[in-house]
Amino acid sequence: MSYPIPSAGEVGGPDGYSYGAVLARVDTDGLARIENLLRVIRFTGWIAPPQGEWIVVLGDPGAGVVAAERRGIIEVGGLIAQHTGAPVFALRVRRDRQLAVVAWSDGEEVGRYSSDPSQEPGDQDDVVAEPVGVESAVAFARLAGREDAGEDVEELLGEELDPDSVYESERLRQLLRLLGMPVWIVAVGALPRDIPTGPRAADLQRLRAGGSGFPGWARHAFVRRMRRRRTAPAAIADPPRQSPGMGGMEPWMF
Repeated sequence: MSYPIPSAGEVGGPDGYSYGAVLARVDTDGLARIENLLRVIRFTGWIAPPQGEWIVVLGDPGAGVVAAERRGIIEVGGLIAQHTGAPVFALRVRRDRQLAVVAWSDGEEVGRYSSDPSQEPGDQDDVVAEPVGVESAVAFARLAGREDAGEDVEELLGEELDPDSVYESERLRQLLRLLGMPVWIVAVGALPRDIPTGPRAADLQRLRAGGSGFPGWARHAFVRRMRRRRTAPAAIADPPRQSPGMGGMEPWMF
């Protein structure tokens, strides 16, 4: 399976956009609980209008710290899952060189994937640059109500893309289609603005450090610098590493 290079101007180009989203399948009461939770944890980002059966929450910055206690978009997804018990997915693209996907059902994590753990910030020289968590593909498809797409999802997540010609936004675009989720998520790397094929900027609910309007803006002014100096937790806490003294080869290869 191969994927075309995104055309000029598309998210996923040489700019290396980073963005993150949480998708939760909730009703009106669930949406209210999510909004209240985001305010409590001082979340910074946007809440999109309902998209079919999904509520979409977008982090700002997408791959950075977006809430209190050094939480990134993945940690926010975990909290939403615990507080709603709903099917929840957290998606994160880092500089278009890494796609991370984590999913929860009934508050429990059911799968975790990273296309390339070596793309996390910090010293990752000995981390193996290959997909981790491909076995979660079937669980992802089942949770999204697309169990028949499990094999296709597994093939997609297992593909080792050429970073010089194909970007992780294209992998995510294909994944969203397979799972029946809003494809416009791949175009949120440059908010705030109208999203092609998605919501208008005016329809997005803006939160800054959990607040809206001037109070949110004022509060965020105090926390923004601190968050920018911090790094969100890695998608894979203990990734596979090359064994020293073996030329970068894993023991199982012998």
